[in-house]
Amino acid sequence: MKRKLAVQLYSLRNEAEKDFVKVLKTVADIGYIAVEPAGFFQLTPKEFRKVIADLGLEMYSSHRPWCNIDNIAESIDQAGELGLKQVVCGYGPEDFKDLDAIKATAEKTNIMQEKLAAAGLELFQHNHNWEFEKLDGKLKYQIYADLCPNVKFQIDAFWSSNFGANDPAEMVKLFAPRMSLIHIKDGLIHQKESELRMVNGTYDRKVELRPLGEGEMDIPAVLAATPDWIDNIVVELDYCSIDMTEAIRRSYDYLIRSGLGIGNK
Repeated sequence: MKRKLAVQLYSLRNEAEKDFVKVLKTVADIGYIAVEPAGFFQLTPKEFRKVIADLGLEMYSSHRPWCNIDNIAESIDQAGELGLKQVVCGYGPEDFKDLDAIKATAEKTNIMQEKLAAAGLELFQHNHNWEFEKLDGKLKYQIYADLCPNVKFQIDAFWSSNFGANDPAEMVKLFAPRMSLIHIKDGLIHQKESELRMVNGTYDRKVELRPLGEGEMDIPAVLAATPDWIDNIVVELDYCSIDMTEAIRRSYDYLIRSGLGIGNK
């Protein structure tokens, strides 16, 4: 199944800090159909909507607003400005460190989900690797999912591998019934987390990420496991060893060449 191609603009955050409109034009020129913003830099949300509309770009989802227990009303307002029907949330390692933490995180999430639902919005969650560690033989994310039955998931397949401990395609299959979106990145999966030091939710020695098709991810298998109702692929590279614009371009070319993606070129 071919899916429309979107790019998570966090990938191009360094470039966007200098000239966000130029970044959006570049993404459109490469051939991406849609963007998923993670901030608006020099633009207001309304200005952002106009710029992407003028460029012929679509927006299926956004990482702004990023909902938390303290900004629910603000998230609802900003979702309205952006014309969104769903809002994202996500958590750090401490929020999944043990069963008590998972229960507390689930409680906050359920409050958020109920208030968003009352405003006509769906809550989905984006994962990193720590949710896919195991606790007493069970995935932490599965424990959490059972406690939050109405939350949807945007599975980041690369992080779901938890440095090779899990098969990403199997993780997608596991959460497929509740998936609403998918993030695809590539790189060296089999790296030792013990060699990485977490600082403020990120690694101070970066996991090696590469353009799609140039790492260890079995991307065709992951996308084959992705439910058919997900009609787009969000490409994201948190960082890369090569120029990011080139990496995003090569990722697009790989997905088109492999018959996995639909673009505007």
